[in-house]
Amino acid sequence: MISKLEIACFNLESALIAQQGGADRIELCDDFSCGGITPNYGTFETARKLISIDLFVMIRPRAGNFVYSDDEFEQMKKDILHFKKMNVDGFVFGIFKDDGSINKNQNRELVELAKPIPCSFHRAFDVSKELEKNLEDVIECGFKTILTSGQTKSAIEGLNQLIELVNLSKGRIVIMPGGGVRSSNIELLKAKVLTSYFHSSAITCLQDRQVKDDLADLNEVKLLKEKLS
Repeated sequence: MISKLEIACFNLESALIAQQGGADRIELCDDFSCGGITPNYGTFETARKLISIDLFVMIRPRAGNFVYSDDEFEQMKKDILHFKKMNVDGFVFGIFKDDGSINKNQNRELVELAKPIPCSFHRAFDVSKELEKNLEDVIECGFKTILTSGQTKSAIEGLNQLIELVNLSKGRIVIMPGGGVRSSNIELLKAKVLTSYFHSSAITCLQDRQVKDDLADLNEVKLLKEKLS
């Protein structure tokens, strides 16, 4: 199976690095410290002019949990409509209810609003531990991809759950491993998790104070892509 690489980019510089390194797709967002929120329109507009590979955008109005107020949900709808006009290639979001279950009504409404542009359910999927129920709910909502670490801290820790998700999905949705995916472990993940997409931020220099801690590493992107080939 040919596997492709998505890079999570928290700024325009990282997006350009990801493209230069051979990534197949970019997930553009803002604020690395919270795992990503909706990027500003100006950043996306510039990225769209400079990026020729697929450019997905995160729709998440704030940091914190994934239960949204009516006003926040309306903002998510406005953002989707705006980015559609800007030639986005895909959306990334996920909404839960107060009881910890997936909010099928709100997710389905956003997926319908986004059509024909595909949607990925982001790592909010890992909040609840009801693996099979969550999978079926996300498929029912119309998402094309689930970004997940197998409901653990990292894709390596969640390896068995990722394998189970691929088996349970039966080709109905792409299971995309993410969370601590690096060139040092992606070959193992690829060998065990038979899927078409893998996700990484390619950030390797968190301990180096001379390097921006939210910047993708060009060599790491190249290595990730090479090991998937």
